[in-house]
Amino acid sequence: MGEMSSFQLGVIGALFLSVASSVSIVICNKALMSKLGFPFATTLTSWHLMVTFCTLHVAQRLNFFESKSTDAKTVILFGLLNGVSIGFLNLSLGFNSIGFYQMTKLAIIPFTVLLETLFLNKQFSRKIKFSLFLLLVGVGIASITDLQLNSLGSILSVLAIITTCVGQILTNTIQKRLNVSSTQLLYQSAPFQAAVLFVSGPLVDQFLTNQNVFAYKYSPLVLAFIVLSCLIAVAVNFSTFLVIGKTSPVTYQVLGHLKTCLVLAFGYTLLHDPFTERNIIGILIAIWGMGLYSYFCTQEGKKKQPTDVSLASQIKDKDTTPLLAGKSMGLSDKETHEAKKSTKDSVV
Repeated sequence: MGEMSSFQLGVIGALFLSVASSVSIVICNKALMSKLGFPFATTLTSWHLMVTFCTLHVAQRLNFFESKSTDAKTVILFGLLNGVSIGFLNLSLGFNSIGFYQMTKLAIIPFTVLLETLFLNKQFSRKIKFSLFLLLVGVGIASITDLQLNSLGSILSVLAIITTCVGQILTNTIQKRLNVSSTQLLYQSAPFQAAVLFVSGPLVDQFLTNQNVFAYKYSPLVLAFIVLSCLIAVAVNFSTFLVIGKTSPVTYQVLGHLKTCLVLAFGYTLLHDPFTERNIIGILIAIWGMGLYSYFCTQEGKKKQPTDVSLASQIKDKDTTPLLAGKSMGLSDKETHEAKKSTKDSVV
């Protein structure tokens, strides 16, 4: 039971770090891009990943974690896929209205559920699906203001959804099948993600902004915010892999929409962004959906909790963890056995 409590504390810590770091980097980047006029989002992301890799390399040298040899082809393809997905998300934002981009982000949850149901044989109860529906409705009401469609933007959005969902599912699956920790996987894949964005980032940013990142005049204040953004990004990238590894891609997306609500609230209080009754109603509905998701996951997790203390460690190998509890739901005993068989848990 002590091991179970330790796992729950680890999950809660990962969730808290993810929320705190993500909200911080959004506020930092919003100030950098909106107030200071630095529009190069894709290039900035490549710098985030390079700083993350360098930080983890120093940590590995200092023996904070052990580097582990894995299937190089799998890790390279995984890193390239995540880099491409970030590029597609930025292109989707560039070619679509803000409202349609938010719709793209909302579509990630149902598409992830569909993929996990079809290819991983995971089952999501009606209660879980209902809570996710409420969450998506709430975030949609709070954040979507317009829906201007165009064919190129729609294609880019579909590609962004597919690559993001597959990348996040693989983040969880690779940790299991290769028996690596979230830190080890991030350390090995970050250089390939950074390489994709380092090459394509300046081209994507110039295409979207008609400005050259290398011709930009960097003031001391802009440089200070870039350094701060890169440092926060280390925590963002680390917590992303940690949360998906300890919970599931769906739970990570639920957490992401909690961050959206918090960013809207902080934007109003700190940056004096416009805030309407519609925003408030949407946030309340979204929080209701998140609460139900966590509650239903906890209840279903209790039904599947092993009575034998010797089986408690198997909880770690289950995929879906509720938002504020470290227990799983939605996996059959057969799937649990297969997960055990293929060993342990396998992304700005």
